[in-house]
Amino acid sequence: MLKNWDKDGVLELVKRRISDYLFVVASNRQPYIHRFVKGKIESFKGPGGVITALDPVMRQIKGLWVCCGTGNADRVVVKKTGKVKVPHCCPSYEVKYLWLSKEENLGYYFGFANQSLWPLFHLAFVKPKFRQEDWGIYKDVNKKFAQSIAEEIGDKKAVVFVQDYHLSLVSKYLKQICPQVITLLFWHIPWCNYDIFKILPYRQEFLAGLLSYDLLGFHISYFAHNFLEAVRGELEAKVNLEQASVVYQRHRTLVRHYPISVDFVGIDELARNAKVEKLQRALEKEFALKNYKVIIGLDRIDYTKGIPERIRAVDLLLEKNPSWKGKMVFIQMGEMSRIHIPEYKMLNDRINSLVEEVNFRHSQNSWAPIIFLRRHLSFEEIVAFYRRADVCLVTSLHDGMNLVAKEFVSARCDGGGALVLSRFTGAARELKGAISCNPYSEDDIARALIKALTLEENEVRQNMQMLRQQVSRNNIWRWIAKIIGDIPLRNPTL
Repeated sequence: MLKNWDKDGVLELVKRRISDYLFVVASNRQPYIHRFVKGKIESFKGPGGVITALDPVMRQIKGLWVCCGTGNADRVVVKKTGKVKVPHCCPSYEVKYLWLSKEENLGYYFGFANQSLWPLFHLAFVKPKFRQEDWGIYKDVNKKFAQSIAEEIGDKKAVVFVQDYHLSLVSKYLKQICPQVITLLFWHIPWCNYDIFKILPYRQEFLAGLLSYDLLGFHISYFAHNFLEAVRGELEAKVNLEQASVVYQRHRTLVRHYPISVDFVGIDELARNAKVEKLQRALEKEFALKNYKVIIGLDRIDYTKGIPERIRAVDLLLEKNPSWKGKMVFIQMGEMSRIHIPEYKMLNDRINSLVEEVNFRHSQNSWAPIIFLRRHLSFEEIVAFYRRADVCLVTSLHDGMNLVAKEFVSARCDGGGALVLSRFTGAARELKGAISCNPYSEDDIARALIKALTLEENEVRQNMQMLRQQVSRNNIWRWIAKIIGDIPLRNPTL
């Protein structure tokens, strides 16, 4: 295994381990999005830690990335094969797009993936909805992915790295066509305990599909343990807790935990960039932040993120500590997501009402305590906000990891800033310099905020130094290196 967890070391490991294999990544989200901008086609790198980690790996080994095409110019740039070379500046690997119909999107993505699996595994007190029709379409789309991948593999040796809960059955269908393939899945969300998992009507078929993978990865050991408990309770399988493996129908699946992270060095370098410093000054001027302590929150508008709870906590903070009026401002950044799902529309309306209510109650002259920023922000703008913030507030009710917390830490090259972090995130297990809070308790969030706002400068710097050491050590390259190092390259059929 590597001694230095950096990009160069990981690429060297990749060459040693899997250069003889076709390396395929499969995900719902695409690594590059093609859009029309003022009549011209432009290519944009997709967001997220997975793309940050896997894009250079794919460039190195000339792999194939299979995903859904959602950019309005994606169909224009592909050839008859549905593939395009990326990145545009220096084409290195191919992206193959799948085109989903409206019915497929509604059943697979907005239906089973995000109205059944998402609420079930996040324990967010939103009742999962199970429709047989959605389950059928979900399986059909997973099969569609498998068939598309199989067209490219044929009888070649291949490693297929599947991403997340959208594509949990791809390996099952793929191995029916290409039995020689080695398959991995990283589960990016939490895995709930067995009592909750039993709510899933199709749980045995679902687990059997997951056990067709050769390697399953989760963020933390608790999620991996929950998965193994579900297998023990539902299937006639041999579960080895000591080796963290399962033998089911003569096939062995390794079950591991790999805490995902961010590109610490890349974000740190960006935070020091003159462009970000200029953006920071511009944002401070635009929102008149010069004389205020600034708290920020950055999330998709999702009921798992605890956004209403944090708004009510700011309300409570000002009610109990009126001396903070006119001295602090909370900026909540977030874009709408999954707008076709009723719960998300209701959440958006609820947040709007709360912001209006809290601002009406506490505003003075030109000052209001909450700024709700909905516009799309470039990553440079986000890093500029990270740099300006005195406090970053993360109140997820349940989260597999939460990379906002790690991005904030990576961006604080100045050694300042405090992190208030929900104890129900995977990140809370690593980031010991954060101020912990219970996101279900507005009193506890308010208490944590007051603590963060009133820390002595030396405490702020000590905590941030500890946080930055942790994220620097457990970076995104360490995540991918550990997964690549654990790939069982021998045929795991017993």
